Amino acid sequence: MAKLLLTFDDQVLQEVSLSGGIITIGRQPDNILRIDNPAVSGYHAKVYAEGDHYVLEDAESFNGTYVNNQRISKVVLHDGDKALIGKHTLEFCDQARQGVMHGSACTVDGQAQGAKIKPPKLDRTAFLDTAKGRELIALAVAASSSAGSAGVQTNGVGQSQVPVPAAHVAHQTVGTLTIVEGRTDQNYYVLTSRLTVIGRSEMAGIRLKRWFTPRVAASICRAEDGYYIAASGDKVKIRVNDTVVEGGKKQLEAGYVIEVAGIKAVFGFCET
Repeated sequence: MAKLLLTFDDQVLQEVSLSGGIITIGRQPDNILRIDNPAVSGYHAKVYAEGDHYVLEDAESFNGTYVNNQRISKVVLHDGDKALIGKHTLEFCDQARQGVMHGSACTVDGQAQGAKIKPPKLDRTAFLDTAKGRELIALAVAASSSAGSAGVQTNGVGQSQVPVPAAHVAHQTVGTLTIVEGRTDQNYYVLTSRLTVIGRSEMAGIRLKRWFTPRVAASICRAEDGYYIAASGDKVKIRVNDTVVEGGKKQLEAGYVIEVAGIKAVFGFCET
């Protein structure tokens, strides 16, 4: 049976079996394949059967849909084709593959759409061209490499755990970061992503605005058991509650004060 694999940073997040129905893809929670990322439109694209093959069709999304590095409006899918949607990759498979999942993905039947809910009003889709999307992924990988050696799970789920599809969660508690000192592009951040990069790069989730700060200073990882902060390298020092972080990572709790790369911020939680 043909299927779709949703991946980020080469980690499979979700598997969708194609059983003849229409697979809608987007940020709204009533999509079968929901991608909760501001670079993805509310209803971004769809995959459906047409004759004896499957096609991927862009739904006039803001940032577009790319298959094998080519922007498409509608394309016939072949085994191994990879579509870039926002910062996530969608791979089409039409033959059995061994050892792909390793118990880490969530499988969804494309025909089991469940009860429809009224779509909420989303924030405006953030602009992201393909080149910048690839740069952000590269930055996230670089920022998380040192944290990964210390045990930080950058995808937010262990290989023996099954992530809960966001469409089935009515409310969730997510981390926040309030900037109290230093120059950043915002004063308040809601940390919904699995990995938020802190740095001077234009593609950082928390962008530093001061000269001579690192392009990638640190990263905040959203894991199953909470949030962790880790430096991008040995030259970057992180202080949490006036104590230098040792061992590569530090789990964050509400009220913790973070100092890194010239900024001071307070970590907290909010309900979405």
